[in-house]
Amino acid sequence: MSNSLSLKSESRCFDGTVAYYTHHSFTCNCAMNFAVYLPPQAQSQPVPILYYLSGLTCTEENFITKAGAQSYAAELGIMLVVPDTSPRNTGIPGEDDTWDLGSGAGFYIDATVKPWKQHYQMYSYVTQELPALIAANFPVKPEKQSIFGHSMGGHGALICALKNPQQYLSVSALAPIAAPMNCPWGINIFSAYLGEEQQQWQEYDASELIKKTQLDSVILIDQGTADEFYQQKQLLPEKFQASCQQVEQNLNLRFQTGYDHSYFMIASFIKDHMHHHASYLNK
Repeated sequence: MSNSLSLKSESRCFDGTVAYYTHHSFTCNCAMNFAVYLPPQAQSQPVPILYYLSGLTCTEENFITKAGAQSYAAELGIMLVVPDTSPRNTGIPGEDDTWDLGSGAGFYIDATVKPWKQHYQMYSYVTQELPALIAANFPVKPEKQSIFGHSMGGHGALICALKNPQQYLSVSALAPIAAPMNCPWGINIFSAYLGEEQQQWQEYDASELIKKTQLDSVILIDQGTADEFYQQKQLLPEKFQASCQQVEQNLNLRFQTGYDHSYFMIASFIKDHMHHHASYLNK
């Protein structure tokens, strides 16, 4: 185990291990936290890796404690890695003032505007620093990794996969912010972190990125019809669907009747998403 990685807690789960870690991130220039689930197979052999990116206001704990993914990860022999959603306690004025900007709202992009750019480099952290840390410290197959997420994290998973098609074998999302340039959340975040130049915004919008890069794998998305943020036009999966159709990207967009934006929705469809990724990771 690298000296820079500090174990905060550890619990046995489905014959594997849930653990929480902290470390100094050179990318984000501050302490960063993440959680892992190591399946029982990791005790005797390297395993593939599935990254999960959480939504606004979440930490590295929400998914691990609420989604019920560990039983499927144990069955399928897949390591789960769940980073925090932003840097914390950076001293940036106003970082804790609102729930949808700053702490808990890293949006998985690299900020270019002061004061955010000194710490808010979540895209590089998730795609570069964290995978290197996992590969150096855990019994994994670095060439076999996939990514998924919920809401803001669904947006993050889509852009990470589309910007790094050789790095991730598969991608899926639950109620993702699928066209952030066209919704209030995205416009607010992009304006603050990236400034007003919309050319930069396109580099972090899945509905724009898919027009330039298509994936060999099927993209799986689940969206609840009773999701208040879907109804408020924050998520816009149809816009992403239209972009996919334009370039003939294979997309499985499923509308789930009566489901909202909560972890109850995630828990209901986590099995499907775990098996979706296993079909690529365990080939």
